[in-house]
Amino acid sequence: MEELKGPPPNELRTSINEDVLRARIENLKLEQNLGLGIIGGAVGGLLGAVAWAAVTYLTEYQIGWLALGVGFLVGLGVRFLGKGIDRVFGIVGGVIALVSVALGNFLTALGYVAKAYQVSFMEVLQNFDYSMTFDLMKFTFTGMDLIFYALAVYAGYRYSFRQITQEQLLEGNL
Repeated sequence: MEELKGPPPNELRTSINEDVLRARIENLKLEQNLGLGIIGGAVGGLLGAVAWAAVTYLTEYQIGWLALGVGFLVGLGVRFLGKGIDRVFGIVGGVIALVSVALGNFLTALGYVAKAYQVSFMEVLQNFDYSMTFDLMKFTFTGMDLIFYALAVYAGYRYSFRQITQEQLLEGNL
């Protein structure tokens, strides 16, 4: 009986699949666009911050699932426009989500200032001394804000990545 030379058929198939998978992953990386991901996340974050501020102002409660919602909007924007699979896209999503919830808290505080002085929100927005921003944020800060910030960061990170199943990768349906 003659001995076969070379790797067994299963090993050969595995190495071909690994090469194909590497090439497909490399193609996915070439489609990434961090700049567009940042723009998408910023748009989602701005929408989320306004929604966060409006709901918080109107209900006078900060609602935890809204922080997740802000992070989700940010993540969708990063994912949709950025098409990212690298970790940097999640980090960008988490940072934008954090800034967005903080912006929502700031806008809420401005709403309360407007209410206290019986002036319009737009008037406060136009005339606020922005050098006082950190003082206002410190004054309105509560320990629960840390939880909301963490929820937003988690969702912003989690949803910023392009979702590709193993089956899609194997079949090439990307």
